[in-house]
Amino acid sequence: MSVPEKVVSVATFSGRGIARFRGEGEALVTRQGISFFGGVDPKSGLVKEKGHELFGKDITGKVLVFPRGKGSTVGSYVIYQLKKSGHAPAAIINSETEAIIATGCILAEIPLVDRLGVDPTEAIATGDRVSVDGEAGIVRVEKGQRY
Repeated sequence: MSVPEKVVSVATFSGRGIARFRGEGEALVTRQGISFFGGVDPKSGLVKEKGHELFGKDITGKVLVFPRGKGSTVGSYVIYQLKKSGHAPAAIINSETEAIIATGCILAEIPLVDRLGVDPTEAIATGDRVSVDGEAGIVRVEKGQRY
């Protein structure tokens, strides 16, 4: 008996590269904004904001996809702390990035892309394999290629 092959489709999106680094990993997607200050534990990478749809999830090594950041400017420093503790996401994709996320990603050397021309929270699903080129602003998504 033969094993059916996995069907893999690839989508490529072009957007605005903000933090000009490269990364790849498994997507972790939310339609809610993320506040890194008070919302993510910088020592573990766990989302700790009660009521958030990612509550209890680990962002370590994930391509984190969310509409935009929210909260205090201290969030930039939390992103940097995540990198120093080994619990940073592999990359971040936003619908529209604001200064808190941009500054944190640049300091921590985490690839960051936004303005894909599609809603990334709909075009990318949790578990998809995603590569992010923050220099070129290119996001490549492999659907069906789960980690």
